[in-house]
Amino acid sequence: MNTNHARGIKQDGLSDSSVAEYLQTYPDFFERNGALLAKLRLPHLRDGGSTVSLVERQVEVLRERNHSLERKLKDLVEVARANDALADRIHRLSQHLIRTHGLIETIAALETSLREDFDAMHSVLVLFLEAARPLEEKAGRFLRVEDAAAAEIRSFDSLLQSGKPRCGQIRDAQRDYLFGKDTIEIGSVALAPLGPKGGLGLLAIGASDVERFHPGMSTEFLSRIAELATYALLR
Repeated sequence: MNTNHARGIKQDGLSDSSVAEYLQTYPDFFERNGALLAKLRLPHLRDGGSTVSLVERQVEVLRERNHSLERKLKDLVEVARANDALADRIHRLSQHLIRTHGLIETIAALETSLREDFDAMHSVLVLFLEAARPLEEKAGRFLRVEDAAAAEIRSFDSLLQSGKPRCGQIRDAQRDYLFGKDTIEIGSVALAPLGPKGGLGLLAIGASDVERFHPGMSTEFLSRIAELATYALLR
């Protein structure tokens, strides 16, 4: 097929999409026109001065596609490994909570597991449970016992009403209430309501890295941790 003939076809109304559709409909076209396949040359994308055969270009496209698939597979494997490790940590948390007797042991086990298994060095448990008030001093900064109608809690109303975990940055007043005014290194926070519509309280985990907890991350595992904590605390 010479240039004049190609121009003639284009003038007759054939477009790039028409040619592509024809070749997809008749994939054996080049098998029936082997001589044409050998003559076709394509510009090489990496150095504009040289040309490659259509077959060579197909091989290059397949190689690039293979590299892309390898990268995607690697990303999926890394995500799967991270999820597997997280699931194992949640399993250990379950074991810790099952072995506890009484509210103080449950709170202590939750704090220890978050710190040692999840590397959550800044975590706070806020409970609307009057029975836990005598335990505040023993639990240290990890436990806050509040009235659900307290002014400080009202700023978390939307979170509690949703009943769903939330990740990202929070307002300065919320951060100061949860972690204290001296913890300015908190860059991102994961919040999880406890109980239906947060009726039991909330669990807050802070991190200095602003990207550690971001709004786009999955909160499925955080929901599981909150459910385990709720069941154990109400047991």
